[in-house]
Amino acid sequence: MAGSSTYALRDTLVSTDWLAGALDRGEVRVFDCTCFLVPDPKTTLRAESGRPAYEEAHIPGAGFLDIMGDFSDSAGRFRFTMPAPERLAEVFGAHGIGDDTAVVLYAADNPSWATRFWWMLRVAGFDNAAVLDGGLKKWRAEGRPVERGAVSLPPATLTPHPRPELVVGRDGVLAAVGDPGVCIVNALSEAQHKGEGAHYGRPGRIAGSTNVPSATLLDPETNAFRPAAEIEAALRAAGAMEAARVVPYCGGGIAASVTTYWLTRLGKENVALYDASLSEWVSDEALPMEVG
Repeated sequence: MAGSSTYALRDTLVSTDWLAGALDRGEVRVFDCTCFLVPDPKTTLRAESGRPAYEEAHIPGAGFLDIMGDFSDSAGRFRFTMPAPERLAEVFGAHGIGDDTAVVLYAADNPSWATRFWWMLRVAGFDNAAVLDGGLKKWRAEGRPVERGAVSLPPATLTPHPRPELVVGRDGVLAAVGDPGVCIVNALSEAQHKGEGAHYGRPGRIAGSTNVPSATLLDPETNAFRPAAEIEAALRAAGAMEAARVVPYCGGGIAASVTTYWLTRLGKENVALYDASLSEWVSDEALPMEVG
């Protein structure tokens, strides 16, 4: 079965050319992670599962990982709350990801869904995963084949090795506010960072945080990431590369996974994503925010 025996990925970012060859050789299992955030006047953004789009067209052999299903904590107060690492390992295994699997993750358009799953795998203790640069959009633009319908992969066993240091909660973020050794990075748009337009209940940003919008790390023409040197320069300008610790955040832990992914890929250690992000932060008026 493709990708079911150990194949060590050499990079956490792979090209469409590389993936096409790896699929032909049966070296990896590939997963569509698509979700859509649709503008909604009542809730700012409404989440819709990407499963219908996946069943309409996906990379051949790809399974589907639904962030609106088992990969969010149904008991959590906030949308997309990550399940416990042990639960993550269980559901990843049920979807065909085991200790010996090589995994490639992609989304139809926004790569933050793929980087979110990459991060969750790391939290569960699994490292042999990569993100497809450009995702399905680039794959299809190059005229590569797609399939319809659903793919059912045989279950596997993923042994959890939890990494709690990769996650930070509200109290940890509050303690980091004003700490010169910690760089808190907002992955939302510049307008949202300033407190303009749509927000999550209170406008603005966590006090003292800097801004590297995740959307600016992409080439809008190809949907691929910008060159690593450009991304590193943006993160360095925000103070993230020199900081002793970095805390990326956004609205609900999705866009910030792009920041987390790139910091890790660039060799930065001591990076902890604020999972509940502004969805939680804005709900407590005592937690400091800034605008402007």
